[in-house]
Amino acid sequence: MSVDAPRRDRARQTGPKVPAPTLLGPALLRPGLEAAALALLLLAGLLGFGPTFGSDPRYLVAGIGGIVLGLLLAGASTLRGWGAWTTAGAAAGTYLVLGSALAAPVESAGGVLPTFASLRVLVFGVVFAWKDLLTVAAPVGTAGGMLVVPLLLSLACALAAGLLCWRVRRPYWPAVPVLALFAAGIAFGTKQAPLPGFRAILLAAGLLAFLAYRRRSAQRRAATGGAVGAEAAAGAAGSIVLDSAPARAARIRRTAYGAAVLAGAAALSLVAAPLLGVDAERRVLRDAVEPPVDLFNYPSPLTDFRRYVKDNADTPLFTVEGLPQGQRVRLAAMDAYDGVVYDVSTQSEGGYARVGDAGTLGGAPDSARGTEATLRFSLSGYNGVWLPAGGEVQALRTTGDRGQDIAGGLYYDAGSATLLTAAGVGEGDTYETRVLFPEEYDDAQLAQYGFADSVQPRLQGEPPIIGAKATEYAGEETTPIQRVRRLQQILATEGYFSNGKDGETPSLPGHGAARMVRLLDAEQMVGDDEQYAVAMALMARKLGIPARVVMGFYPDWEDLGTAPEKIEITGDDVHAWVEIEFDRVGWVPFFPTPDEDNEPVPPQQQPKSTPKPQVLQPPPPPQEPAELPPDTAADPQDAEQKEDDLWQTVSGLLRVLAVASLPLVVLFGPLLVILLLKRRRRKRRRNTGGPAQRVAGGWREVLSSAADHGVLLTGRQTRREDAAVLGKAFPSEAETTSVLARRADAGVFGPGDPAEEEVQAYWSEVEKLRAQLDGSVGFWQRQRARYSLRSLRLDRRTDRRRAGRREDRPGPGRPRGTRAAGK
Repeated sequence: MSVDAPRRDRARQTGPKVPAPTLLGPALLRPGLEAAALALLLLAGLLGFGPTFGSDPRYLVAGIGGIVLGLLLAGASTLRGWGAWTTAGAAAGTYLVLGSALAAPVESAGGVLPTFASLRVLVFGVVFAWKDLLTVAAPVGTAGGMLVVPLLLSLACALAAGLLCWRVRRPYWPAVPVLALFAAGIAFGTKQAPLPGFRAILLAAGLLAFLAYRRRSAQRRAATGGAVGAEAAAGAAGSIVLDSAPARAARIRRTAYGAAVLAGAAALSLVAAPLLGVDAERRVLRDAVEPPVDLFNYPSPLTDFRRYVKDNADTPLFTVEGLPQGQRVRLAAMDAYDGVVYDVSTQSEGGYARVGDAGTLGGAPDSARGTEATLRFSLSGYNGVWLPAGGEVQALRTTGDRGQDIAGGLYYDAGSATLLTAAGVGEGDTYETRVLFPEEYDDAQLAQYGFADSVQPRLQGEPPIIGAKATEYAGEETTPIQRVRRLQQILATEGYFSNGKDGETPSLPGHGAARMVRLLDAEQMVGDDEQYAVAMALMARKLGIPARVVMGFYPDWEDLGTAPEKIEITGDDVHAWVEIEFDRVGWVPFFPTPDEDNEPVPPQQQPKSTPKPQVLQPPPPPQEPAELPPDTAADPQDAEQKEDDLWQTVSGLLRVLAVASLPLVVLFGPLLVILLLKRRRRKRRRNTGGPAQRVAGGWREVLSSAADHGVLLTGRQTRREDAAVLGKAFPSEAETTSVLARRADAGVFGPGDPAEEEVQAYWSEVEKLRAQLDGSVGFWQRQRARYSLRSLRLDRRTDRRRAGRREDRPGPGRPRGTRAAGK
């Protein structure tokens, strides 16, 4: 050995070394800055949940907490070198331990400490919180696991972004979880876009700058690594200049130009965004999910109208405090008619959605659009599921012993301003509502507006006389308000009022098709609010006018004079009226019922006639059957409508199931894909190619199973050498692996091809060996091997190596007998 050899060894040992990647020491600043940048980019997506939770900032606490925890877990996983299962277990444990304070503050002890209720919310929220967030009306509140969605998404996306940033060399992969959280904020949000300009600029400009920085850092690390290697080869005396003054000046110019371009694009986006988004319709997942309430379980409130006004006219129903002068208390708005009853429907533009936070049903009221009021209700004789309220309900606060039950089953349709509670209300219940009574317009103001283009359920079973009377009453009026006013005035002036009480003109209850014919086809129209409101709404609908029937309560304001502090509502104060929707105005009330003192005139008594003796008359000649008018023919679209309704119900249920199963797909989908890939590989090896090739495939299946259990064999050795390695790793299966290796060599290199029976027998032994390998380890190690990606990655490297050999081979392939034994 040369004398200078030890000196050269010491020089190599003491020469400059390339520092290993770490998050500690001098390199702490760079990952810290990257973590801060990722937190800001993820915050842009988290802000998309703002309208869903209203003004409650606790969704930010849950989301930001998830971002911080995810980045910390990613840093710890990188420092400690955790595997995928260890990282996933740490994330699940962190979620269960700290999730009570972040996502279940209502159910946890003191808002922080875990309880059985909070843990139950966290566990079940992984599956059900997604559906609840979409089926509850915004704002959804913070109880019942609503905060699980922003916490889970933020935690998962932050963990993925941190791992991709610090454990993957490619600079652009961290953008995937950032964009995923931003898209989730849109999908689980509402039609209202929160801070669209700010979030778009923060995402676009920030992400571009972050990715450019990571790309530059990767290039610099590559150049630095090359320079350090050259310096080590040259010795300590040599020095290398990594960056020159012209290069630094060019880099500064590029940075300045890039910043100027980003600033200009941001300014242009802020200016153009309001112009480009005027007519854009924002579609979110909430629009595709049907609310779970089944309105067919609750009868129409209009069916009880005659019971209130006739049988319980003097019975106190409830008292209301704070009702402004001349205003009305709404009970429910009905827009569906089936020939028997006018009922509520979920097919209108509003839709009943479960209420999460009853304190902010409609946000802050706009006093410029009407009159604000706070109404306090105390129920006595009234009972049912429909809650008396005012105009547009902005907030509801329940009190009393059943307050929590009433609020827990609350549903609200913002389009019809109707409240429904599945728990029902009755005597002794109290609650308070903050409402906005819309501004009312006169005919001169409404003359400049047309009818709104509303979506309403199709009328079914209406009698033909409705269309004929609608055309007759509307006449040749062309102005929208005049057409509606004509319908209202004719009914109110030519009709007569009667509730059917004792001593009044007989008046049948109900508003079905037969009752409408009896009302409109009689010499004198006789009825009350129920019949006249339904008749006007049906005629308006036949003329293409958006109309609905509203049932509610209001006292006789002329008798009361000024509004007292507390008003007692009785059955005699129950009324029904019609609302017509005008474009840019909203729903306007109309009252087609005649005055109560407009009673019908009894018919004059006719003198009695003296009967004459009956004379047998010849039978009348046969007559042709009368032709029914066209309107009475069966509608061929009824069957199609029923099929469409059935399909809408089924498709809505499928959409709910799809949304509810989304977390299961996200959690277990990758595992299922791994199992399918391995099964496809095993099937291809067993059934593809000649007998010798299938026997070789059986041995490769043994190597794949060993790789999944942690024994990686590259295939560069002979089969017997690989069998010896497997025998050391699995001593109990050493003899079996050795026999399989010899049989594989014999099948591949022996004379002729193996028989089909030999191939199947060989594969049977392979399957037994795989089962023995699985049985030699514990349950969790067996599951880890089943879903491991080691064998798939090994197959990929092996295929690349073989492809390279085929490209380097100068001539046609060698004959079968000359292949290497390890192949």
